[in-house]
Amino acid sequence: MQITAIEPRKKGLSALYIDGEFAMKLDTEVLLAHRFDVGREIDDELLHACVLDSDTKRCKDKAMWLISFRDHSRRELFDKLKKDYPEDIAESAVDRMEELGLVNDGRYARRYAADLIELKHLSERGIRQKLYEKGIDRELIDEILDEVEIDEAAQIRAVIEKKYARNLSDEKVRRRAVNALQRLGFGYAGIKSVLSEYIDIEEY
Repeated sequence: MQITAIEPRKKGLSALYIDGEFAMKLDTEVLLAHRFDVGREIDDELLHACVLDSDTKRCKDKAMWLISFRDHSRRELFDKLKKDYPEDIAESAVDRMEELGLVNDGRYARRYAADLIELKHLSERGIRQKLYEKGIDRELIDEILDEVEIDEAAQIRAVIEKKYARNLSDEKVRRRAVNALQRLGFGYAGIKSVLSEYIDIEEY
C-alpha cells in the first residue's frame, strides 16, 4: 500500500489517501510522528499502529477537553468517551486522567453532594440516587453521606419557600409541592409535617 496524499482537515486531523483512494482521517501529529509521507509504502500492521495511536491521542485530548468544562466522575467520563472510541482506549484515557489527578471520584462526589444539598435541596435518599447514577461506588456514597448532616425539614422548607409558599392555600399548588418534594426523595410524613407549618389542613 502506498500513501498517495495527505490533506489537512479541521480540528487537527488529516485525510489519508492510500493507493489513490481516501482511507481515513487521523490525528495530524500522530501522522507526523509515524513519518507518514506521500509516496511511502506501508503495510496493514503499520497502518493499524498509527490508527491506534491516533485514537489514543484523540481520546485523551477529548477527555481533557471535557474535564476543562466541569468535573466528571470516572464512569461519567468513560461513558462519554466510549461513544466515539473503543472501550479499551476510553478506559485507558480515564486511567490517565486519574493518574494526573484530574479525575477523582471522592472529590467529585463530595462536591456534587454539596451542590445537591445546598442548591437543589435534595433529601438523603435523593442524593444517594443521584450519586449512584453518576457511577459512584456505593461504599463511597455511604462514606460521604456519613460525613454530612442533612436537615430534611430545612430542605423541604427551602423548596416550599422558593416555589410554593405564597399559594399553598390552593389545593393544586399543594399537590404540585408534594409531588415535587417526593421526586426529590422526601417521604410523605416529613412533607406533611413541614406543610403544617404553613397551612392548617389535615390532609394534603
